This record gives sequence, structure tokens and C-alpha cells, in this order.
Amino acid sequence: MSELNKPANSNNEELDRLAINSIRFLALDAIDKANSGHPGMPLGAAPMAYALWSRFLKFNSRNPAWPNRDRFVLSAGHASALLYSLLHHAGYDLTLDEIKNFRQWGSKTPGHPEFRHTPGVEVTTGPLGQGFAMAVGMAIAERHLAARFNRENFDIVDHRTFVLASDGDLMEGVVSEAASLAGHLRLGKLICLYDSNNISLSGPTHLTFSEDTAKKFEALHWQVLKVEDGNDLKALESAIAAACSETLLPSLIIVKSHIGFGSPKFQDSHEAHGSPLGAEETLATKKSLGWPHKETFFVPDPVRELFVAVARSGITANSEWDGLLRRYTGEFPGLREEWDRLQGGALTPEWENELTAFAPGGKPVATRTASGQILNHIAQKVDNLVGGSADLDPSTKTVMKKLGFFQSPATLPPGLQNLPEGGWSYSGRNLSFGVREHAMGSILNGIAAHGGLRPYGSTFLVFSDYLRPAIRLAALMKLPVIYLFTHDSIAVGEDGPTHQPVEQTASLRAIPGLAVIRPADANETLEAWKYALKAKETPTAFILSRQDLPILDRSKYASASGLHQGAYILAGSGQAPPELILIAAGAELFPALEAYERLVSEGISARLVSMPSWELFEAQPLGYRDEIFPPAVKKRIAVEAGCSQGWHRYVGLEGVVIGVDRFGASAPGGTALKNFGFTVEEILAKAKNLL
Repeated sequence: MSELNKPANSNNEELDRLAINSIRFLALDAIDKANSGHPGMPLGAAPMAYALWSRFLKFNSRNPAWPNRDRFVLSAGHASALLYSLLHHAGYDLTLDEIKNFRQWGSKTPGHPEFRHTPGVEVTTGPLGQGFAMAVGMAIAERHLAARFNRENFDIVDHRTFVLASDGDLMEGVVSEAASLAGHLRLGKLICLYDSNNISLSGPTHLTFSEDTAKKFEALHWQVLKVEDGNDLKALESAIAAACSETLLPSLIIVKSHIGFGSPKFQDSHEAHGSPLGAEETLATKKSLGWPHKETFFVPDPVRELFVAVARSGITANSEWDGLLRRYTGEFPGLREEWDRLQGGALTPEWENELTAFAPGGKPVATRTASGQILNHIAQKVDNLVGGSADLDPSTKTVMKKLGFFQSPATLPPGLQNLPEGGWSYSGRNLSFGVREHAMGSILNGIAAHGGLRPYGSTFLVFSDYLRPAIRLAALMKLPVIYLFTHDSIAVGEDGPTHQPVEQTASLRAIPGLAVIRPADANETLEAWKYALKAKETPTAFILSRQDLPILDRSKYASASGLHQGAYILAGSGQAPPELILIAAGAELFPALEAYERLVSEGISARLVSMPSWELFEAQPLGYRDEIFPPAVKKRIAVEAGCSQGWHRYVGLEGVVIGVDRFGASAPGGTALKNFGFTVEEILAKAKNLL
């Protein structure tokens, strides 16, 4: 029997050391076998991870989706081998064979943690800073659901969000944005373990990072704690306990550690960050830390016994919570029904009942304004909808009236007389993100991943670039986040090219798994909302106009419900294929419609297709797509006030795209559109030239 397989003795320090090294070397063996990965952080951060997982973290490895579990986010996703080692030790459905298959095709142990892919992984991380900011979203969700559902003696929502972050995470701007908001909101159940090892990928952090992080976070209204030796388990426990005791301020625990700890050659070197140590150095590291070097992927029996006890305590906590929930049901049956519906992601059955179509012939309405009206109708029924904007609510029309603002009562300014409608509390459903677009995007992901809520966020379309990394992760994680991007084209006008989006819509369409919808009028906007709220695993980006637009008479033209197919024949659906197909999205549908009417009046067989969403169209059967765009019809014109990139897949080699392939210009919106060729006359000229 190996020395480490002997039953645990009474020396708890020895058992702790054994468990920490077991976590370290299971990760290291996986990296070596893959000949790929990041060994530095698993070696250096294992003690703090062990202290958290064995002493504080509330989880049930048999029920990873337990709603009241603590959330653990590895923001430094490159240290995925550490997380997989923890999950395996803690009893999650992650076998040794999966650990051995680290970073290989089809394994549950990809190079960076992936949500929905590996049991126990809460969010997809890897792009530094994203995990930290998503954790802020999770903490927001916890506070909101607690305010809504908890009653005296019935704290059914009562968990913490823990983050393990690196020096690189804290360098990212999104962390500063998110930390600022978290401190303002007094998210006391958010705790970040900061693995401060003074090393980044390219060298020592003193080359680039000399700020006083402690003072910075204190200024952001965080409690800051320090552990001077990352291997001091008692100090780690004491710091985490102090963080858990703080109920008002979020906590940052600065842990001074050594990257690549124990490696004779690579400890405290940037070379330990992102490359395997190699067989010889791994052997030397195991020897230096007193680990038997003949066996790989080895977890000692005493360590397994220890984690069985840890897992059992989580099962007990889950069982006790189940009992609390049963008693809660007896006291508050209506709330329990709501709880189950929100946890299941279901909408109230009658949520569509009061959604009526916009009448044609009335006053023109911008799609941003129509969206705001629809949002406020929906919000009364869709009670899990939360969201806001990056300080642009008056322009993006995204305030849910009378539903309050999510704020900490502790930050209520003294003597404030005029509270917003619905008040100022954690139960408020309007989120004020401030001018923090990137953090907003990441926080929305955290809220969605937490469960129980459907988040939306808004800004001007041109600023979607600021949150693009978060949008990409939402698509990768299949989170049904809703983005409301307004001021959608050069029609923004006098603000000029800095505020006139040109390439942004095409850029968003390039993200796999993101549904981009650019509705033409109020009724297409209504249908877009219906689609977005029914989507379970698809984020949706609305592209909405600033300028007022007519409301199409659907008794004369096709129903706006065609939006759900992505593209539909608005006019000209005769039996025979047309001579010419006009295609338009958004506001440009209206000059295209007028051009269509004039072509028809001249005896030309034409068709007008409204195409609000490429993604929804591409999801249709080939037969439907060929019905909309008959392959034999080569003469096609696409009209959109954005870059032409991508439209050629629909107009073909013989077709024409009227778009904007340069930056805009400062002028009234109508003047800009005219000078860029978005006129009936230009469309007609292109059409007749084709014909």
C-alpha cells in the first residue's frame, strides 16, 4: 500500500497538505498528458481553492443545479485544470478518464471552462475579466430574488458568489467597471479571491501593473482583506470567514501566492503560466512537495474520504433547504408557484394576451419607441424580466415604469425626496448600469446564468462594440439575453460618424448563435419581442431606429408575423417568379416599398422582401428559402443603411447592394440618408439598370 493510501490520521494539517497536493498534481498530470495547458495557477492557487471548497463553499455535487448553492466562478479560466481537479475531488460527474482526456476532442474537460458542458461549471470563462463581471451579475440576481421571495424565517434565497481571479483579470477594464458597480450596489455576498502572484504571461507584473489594488477597491466600497502567504491555510480560512461575515460590502481577499509553486525551475517565473512543465520538471516538483512520483492521476484514499465528507455536508444542506421550501410552500403557496415558474424559465401563460398590434395610418413611431411601449406592456406580465441601459434610458426607451430600481437601500442619498416610480430597493427590476457598456454585457450573462431571471440591456448600436466580448460569450453559453440597440444607422444624423453605426450590424450577424433582428416598423418590433422572450438558448439583438417610421397596413401587405421566418414576402407574391426582387431591412423597407409600387405601376413584375433577421431565415427549410428567393431570379437589390458585407449571399453575383461602405457624416438624418443613396430614385435607377 502506498504511504498516501493509509487511513487518515489525527494530524489534520497533514491531511490538508495531502489534499492540496492531490488537487495540484491531478491538474498537473492532466496538463502533462495533454502537453498543453497552464500549470502555474493550479500549483500556486490550490491552497486557497481547497480552503474555500472544503470549508465554506455550499454545493451539492449530486445536484449541480440546486438553486441555493453558492456559485464559484473561475475568472482566470486558463487555470481550468485546477477547476476540473476540484470538481473531480468534490464528487461531480467528472471521471478520472475525463481528467486524462483534458483538452481533447469531445471531452468534458476543454481548455477553458464551458457552461452547459461540464457539470459544476457555472459560466464559460477564459477571456480575462469576464468571470469577475459575470459574478457581479450572479450576485445581483441573488439579491433581487431574495428580496422578492424571502420571508421572515424563510430565507430560501441565501447564497454567496465566489470568484477566483488573477492579476490579469484585475488588469482588465471590465473588472474595474464591474467592481465599481458592485461596490455601489453593496453586494455583500460577493467575494473575490485574488491570486496575486505578481506574474502575467509575458513577465513580472511590475512591467505593467503597479497600482495599489487594495486602496482602489476600498475606494470602490469593497472590504479588502490580505493573506501574505498563499500556503497559510489558517490565514486563508480566517480571511474567507471574515469575508463571509461582512454582509454589506463585497470583499476582495488579496492572496500573495507563488505561480508554479514547488517547481524548482519555474516557481515565480512567467514560464510557468501557459506551458506544461514537462516530465522531468513535473517529477522534480512532485519530489519537492513530497508527493510519490511513480503514479499519475492519483488521488489518495484519505483525500477521497475527506471529500466524501465535504460532499455529504452539501447533500445535507440541500436536504435541509428542501425541507425549508416545503414549509415555505405551506405558508406561501402563491410565491412557491411563482418560484417554480421562474426557476423553470417559464413565462406566465397569459403574457401575450394584452399585446395588441399597432394600428396603421396613425402617427409614425420609431422602433425604439415602439419597443419601449411593448416592453412596458410585457413587463406587467413577464415578471422575471429585469434590465436597463448603460445610462441611456431616456433615449433607448428601456425603463419599466412603476417597477422600481435595483439599488441598495444603504446608498440612498440622505434627504432624497423624489424616489423613482416603484422605489429604490433590491426588489426593483430596473438596473442602472451607468456608463459601463462592457460590464453591462457581462453582468447580463451572470444574471442569465444564475437562473430565475430574464435580463435585457441597452445602448446605442454604435457602442455595441464595447460589449461585444460579452455578447460572444452569451452566444457561446446559449444564454437568452436580450440586447436593445437603438440609433441604428446614419439616420442618427448630426452626431456624426462617431455615433453613426456602419459596420456594427454586420459584425453582430457574424457571431454564431446570436439572433440579430432589425424590424422595419412597430408591428415587426412586436413580433421581435415575442421571438426573443420565447427563445430558451438564443441571445437576441434588436436593431432599432431613432427616427419615426410609418406603421405598415397589414391588410394590404403581409402579416408582420413573417418576421419569425427571418424574411418574408411583403408584397408581390404572385404565382410566377418575378423579374426583380427588392430586399430591405429596418427603416430602408419604406423607400424600397415605394420603389416597388412604382415598378409595379410601370408593369414590371417585382417582389419586395422584408428581411429583418438573417439568422431566423437561415434556420428555415431550404424549400421556404427558395420560395422567398427563387434561384432562377438573378436580378436582386438589397437595401440597408449599413455596410454591404454579407448581403451578396442573398443578391448573388448579378445583384446590387445599396449600403454604406464608409463612415458617415454629420448632417440631419434625412440629409445623410439622401446623400448616401437611400432614396426611391436611387433604388429605381439601380433596378432599371439591372433590368
